Amino acid sequence: MRDAFVDLRSDTVTRPTPEMRRAMAEAEVGDDVYGEDPTVRRLEEAAAARIGTEAALFVPTGTMGNQVAIHLHTRPGCDVLLEAESHVYLYELGAMAAWSGAVPRILRGRGGILDPSDVTAAAAPGPYYMARARLLVLENTHNHAGGVVLGVAAKDALIAAARSRDLMVHLDGARIFNAAAADGAQASEAARGFDSVMFCLSKGLGAPAGSLLCGSADLVREARVVRKRMGGGMRQAGILAAAGLIALARNVERLHEDHARARRLAEALAETPGFRIDPGAVRTNIVIAGVGPQGAAERVVSGLRELGVLAGGMGPGRIRFVTHLDIGDAALDRAIRAVREVARGLG
Repeated sequence: MRDAFVDLRSDTVTRPTPEMRRAMAEAEVGDDVYGEDPTVRRLEEAAAARIGTEAALFVPTGTMGNQVAIHLHTRPGCDVLLEAESHVYLYELGAMAAWSGAVPRILRGRGGILDPSDVTAAAAPGPYYMARARLLVLENTHNHAGGVVLGVAAKDALIAAARSRDLMVHLDGARIFNAAAADGAQASEAARGFDSVMFCLSKGLGAPAGSLLCGSADLVREARVVRKRMGGGMRQAGILAAAGLIALARNVERLHEDHARARRLAEALAETPGFRIDPGAVRTNIVIAGVGPQGAAERVVSGLRELGVLAGGMGPGRIRFVTHLDIGDAALDRAIRAVREVARGLG
């Protein structure tokens, strides 16, 4: 059934490549809770080398990776500084409060990017009866802002602001390799300076599951304990790690192809009546377009589905399209034709 659709809802919908499936079938495995899965160990070593940290821990999901890090960097009752539309705040079900007793303190960024002065102000020392900020969480790329890239210079300025207030800093780097590709940098440059970094294998890199939490050897040692407590201790996880190794080896350097297709889609949307988007702002694989009048976004998503194209709603008047490994030029052409046909019915 899914083969009938061009699926642009997310880059999480990719299917494992034939090479991944072979590697999974042939993976050397052991019990990872005992630290005995050699394929998991190889993946963790490869991830740490890519990100430039001492160690890494394989976790089932990006949400778990973020929440393990938050748990290690905070104490119950403290503030965690977050951009208002960050994934950790909007899409992780209040997990920082549920697991760690930490409280989100929301800062409004500009296009998803925080101002360092807002960080220093929010973390300024106050009277003893006010919650103390202990952690800053940044996101790169910023999903809800349309795949916005936090550049190296802006990242360094925000980390410096956090350090001036003795804050720890975690990066939700679910799409850090997309960010690095768009910025002309290495992932290790985008990750430098953070106390911990999480990235996903199951988004732009095309693996079926899994994320890595990267940091110092001491942090990863403690993270292993928290992962088990949260239910993330998998056994013969090398079957999944094998696909992750292929993802890191094969699918990082090709991300610019997804970005180019996203820009082409954005240009087509900009030329289509009823859609609002600045193609120049699209730098990675996420395209978020405004649609009017009221209720039009839902009608567009429904109309596209009838034509075999899947897109996602992003709140009132916004639609998200995400390019990925399974979307080639022919599929993109089909999506653009469908968008134009649906637009004719908007009136």
